[in-house]
Parts: sequence; structure tokens; C-alpha cells
Amino acid sequence: MSTARRRHAAPALLILAIVVAAGAGWHALGGGGSGSGPSASGEGGGATRRAETKATNPPPGLPGAFTTGQRLHWSACPAPSEAQGGGEAPGDGWECATMKAPLDYRRPGRDTIDVAMIRKRATGPERKRIGSLLFNFGGPGESGVTGLPEFADQYTSLGERYDLVGFDPRGVGGTAPVNCGRKEFEGGDVCEKHSGRLLPYVGTSRTARDLDLMRYLLGDEKLNYFGVSYGTELGGVYAHLFPQHVGRIVLEAPVDPTVDRVQDSINQVKAVQLAFDRFTRHCAKTYDDCPTGHDPEQADQRVVELLDKLEKKPAPAGGGEKLDADLAAHAIGNFLDLGEEGWPPLVKALSEVMERGTGGKLLAKAYDHAPGARARAGVSAGSGTSGDNSVSAFVAITCADSNLRPGFTEAEEMIKRTEEASPVFGKAWSSFVYLCYDWPFKGERATPDVSANGAPPILVVANTGDSTTPYEGAKRMVRELGEEVGVLLTVRAEGHGSYPYSRCAARAVDTYLLDGTSPEPGTTCS
Repeated sequence: MSTARRRHAAPALLILAIVVAAGAGWHALGGGGSGSGPSASGEGGGATRRAETKATNPPPGLPGAFTTGQRLHWSACPAPSEAQGGGEAPGDGWECATMKAPLDYRRPGRDTIDVAMIRKRATGPERKRIGSLLFNFGGPGESGVTGLPEFADQYTSLGERYDLVGFDPRGVGGTAPVNCGRKEFEGGDVCEKHSGRLLPYVGTSRTARDLDLMRYLLGDEKLNYFGVSYGTELGGVYAHLFPQHVGRIVLEAPVDPTVDRVQDSINQVKAVQLAFDRFTRHCAKTYDDCPTGHDPEQADQRVVELLDKLEKKPAPAGGGEKLDADLAAHAIGNFLDLGEEGWPPLVKALSEVMERGTGGKLLAKAYDHAPGARARAGVSAGSGTSGDNSVSAFVAITCADSNLRPGFTEAEEMIKRTEEASPVFGKAWSSFVYLCYDWPFKGERATPDVSANGAPPILVVANTGDSTTPYEGAKRMVRELGEEVGVLLTVRAEGHGSYPYSRCAARAVDTYLLDGTSPEPGTTCS
């Protein structure tokens, strides 16, 4: 997923507690974000103290305790928590803080949550600094506190004039993390048992409101934002709620805001099948021993036969693990997400399992995707993963957003449609239909509203060969944002995401974010 291509893990057991924020009279629910919280003092990493700017346009409808009465206190970042995936602290140049936000924006005087944030200050002259640039790398369910340091090198040019800012969305990592099972996702009843007070409030529209509070506390009159994949939905919802606060927003590899989650899955499975077809044609022309054969018309049959074999008898994959059909299908899709650079290692991975009967290379890639893939594949925490809560968060956020709750008969029809959409991938993707089947709370809507009339131009960047968020969805995102708001930059390339891999696209994005000049409508990068 461009910058969102990273390891993903299953849930850890987390206990949420209600605590009283000292001196504030707030009830804080769960969380405990990065940094020392609102009472922290000092600057992180020995950085030169800089006077924090102040914005003049607080989010509407919030008590002053959240806005004029709150400051972000930045300090050296600790090591990531278990819910964030663990590991080492990000080191010099990074500082962390915790923001107080209402659990329920309709009742902001009641419980609060702690929102975990991380920042790397602009490296260029202060006089050229534009402001803060916030990131969301997709999912939903991705920790921005751990993700931003991992991918910051890709944004070096932007980091000269922007403070790069990441955060954990609601329900994720260090921000009121939801817990749906000790070792694996165990169903909606377990989510309700452990995180019932959080579940109605972790949807995208609530996180979008958190974004506006962050913008204000960071001292920016306008939100500058870079969203990838699911992060484009979050950015679009923000633009709808706060068009007057939109600054420079990039939506890369955008989701289709006009379809519900099941139709989105069907569109995705069609796109990954088309990407696979392009791969098999390349393989047949390039390799004498192409594992999918020299007749692209027979490639599907060869791989379907492989998946049928793995369904009956999973292949050994090292470390006592097994590669089954669902994991293999998702692994192939993840290689295709990498674009053409993923084709050679996919040849090797398929050759390994077809010729030697071992699935180590495919299994390793099965975990390298958005939490949604792992939720669909039913992967447990014991499978070589880092132990974060991304799968629980993915399900919780998806079901908070989507009001789709099909009955058995309707679900069976949806499964049939998904399976028919692709001979190779349809079966593996079809289990997504039941994702929110037993969810204890109603979802917010069928599709997100991203209309942002009155907002300045928003740059939408899309690959024509994207196998996760199909290109047609990008056109619809531009249309839904509104006339003279959405600006589409088309990139003729394979894979999910283009920045910074396409020099042409990176140049256009940088020009927009640094100079405020968007590409001409209809611009295409080849």
C-alpha cells in the first residue's frame, strides 16, 4: 500500500480503565497514548525550543477545556506499546504527545480519550516552515505513531518545510485501543465484553473530528494532510465536515466513496484478478519456467488447482507454520500490490510452492497487507506477527462505519457474487461478507459522505493498475468531492500507491504540498 505496505499483526489482550485526568475534571476512557500526557513538560530529543504557534479557529461546539484550555506537551517518545506492535523507541528527532478528545462529540462534557501523537519538526529554516502535515497510512487499523518513523525517509523533501505528524486513530494502538480477543479476533461478543464502551465511537467521522482538534492544537488554521488508501476516506470525511478548514490535502490510492463495503470488496477482487492476469502474461513472456505456464489463458486454472490443493492440505512453511488457500491468495494479492517490482519475487514464491511443496515465501507475504486482509483470512496472533491490535481495530472501525448487516440469505448471495468476480481470489475475499454479522452496535452509514463544496482543490492520486483501490473509484472520489474541489492525477502504473516511486507523481505532489499549485485537470504520469 505505498507507504502502508508493512507488517500487520493480530490482537493483544488490553484492559481499558477509567481514570480521572489530574486537575481537569475529565473522565478518561482507556488509551494512554505515547508521551507523558497533558501534564508532561519539556521538549523531546534535546530539540531547540520553538515557540508553538496558535490557531484562531477552534473546532466548533467544543468546551474550552479541549481547545483554548489544552496544550500539547511534547517529550521524548517511549518504545511503542504492545497494542502499537512493540519494538524500540523511534530515537532522536521524534517527540510524542497525548491529546485529550471527547469520547462522544455529542456529549463532550463526559468521558474523554487520549489520542497518541508523534512529530518530527521541520528540518529547514523556520521562516520557510508551512505548518504541520498529518498522515494516515491506511487500514483502517494502522498505528501512525509507529508508521510515520518507519516511512519518514520517503517524505524528506516535505519534512524540510512541514512538521511531519502521525497519530493513532481511535481504537488503534495508543488511542483507546479496542480488544477483540487474547490471541486472535474472536467475534463481536468478545469485542463488546472488553471494549463495549468504545465501540460506538471509533468510526471514521469521530476520528475526522479528532483531526480538526489536532489541527487547532498544532497551531494551524488549515489542515494539511496526506492520506493513503483508507486514509483517503478519512481525509474525504474531514473535508466534508470541515471544508472551511481544508488546507492542502493529498488522497493517494483512494477508496471509492460511492459503494458499500461488500461492493467495494467485489470491485477489489476484480481489480486484483486483472492485475494477476497482467502478471501472468508478463511471466509467460519473460520466464522459460514460468510457474503459471506459457498460456496465460490456463494460468487461472493452474493457480486454482494449487489453492484447491492447499485447502485440502496446507503446505509446510517453516517454523511449524502452514500455508493454506486463503493465506496463499492474499499473499499473491500482496505481491501484486507492490507493482511490477513485486512480479519477480511472486514468480519465486509460486515456484517454491508448486515445485517443492513449501510455502515459506508466500506465507511471509500473507501478513504484509492491511488488517482487512488478515481479518478476511482469519489469521491468528501466533503466526509470526508483532502482537499489535490492528485486526481488532480494523473490524471495530469498519463495523462502526458500515451499517451493512446482511441476513443469512442475503449474505449467501453476496458471497456468490464475490466468488464469481474472480476464479483465483473470489473465495478468499468472500468471507469479508460476514465481517460485521454479529456486531453488537449499528453502523453509521452505507457509504461515506465526502462532498466538500467550498473547499480548495484536493489532490487525488491514483494508479491505473491499482489492485486494491481500483482506478474507477478514484474518478468517483473526485466527482463526490465536488466540482473544482477534486483534482485527479492519473499514474499509469501497477501497484497500490505511487509516492515516491513515480518521480512524476512525487514531483506533482511535492509541488502541490510545498507551493500550493495543483496539476492541471487530466494530468497523467507515465
